[in-house]
Amino acid sequence: MNIQIFGTSKCQHTRKAQRFFKERGIPFQYIDLAVKGLSKGELNSVRAVVGIENLMDTQGQRYARRNLKYLTHDPEEELLTDPLLFKTPIVRNGQKATVGYAPDIWKGWKPVIRQRSNPAVERRLP
Repeated sequence: MNIQIFGTSKCQHTRKAQRFFKERGIPFQYIDLAVKGLSKGELNSVRAVVGIENLMDTQGQRYARRNLKYLTHDPEEELLTDPLLFKTPIVRNGQKATVGYAPDIWKGWKPVIRQRSNPAVERRLP
């Protein structure tokens, strides 16, 4: 598995997601949204799975402080310029993604087993 967890250190659900994978010995990469946001490619990958309307935290303080409820805005542009507007955690596993704490979904993610063939070792049968 190639797990990425996007979140903030202050978010309780992000910490719970990290604990979920640590307890199972599953390695993950943590990306702090207060330091670095999602790239446009990462956003498009996650949006394809969960939808752009599910990515913005419309109940959060940041959204309210910026008065986005009353302003016409492009959600993608806002999320790319202000990553603290994301609902957290965003957990990615290749083409799969979730928003929020979703252990029932994560349990169903199977590890990707990559087998490499080594032509020097392969033998042909007569």
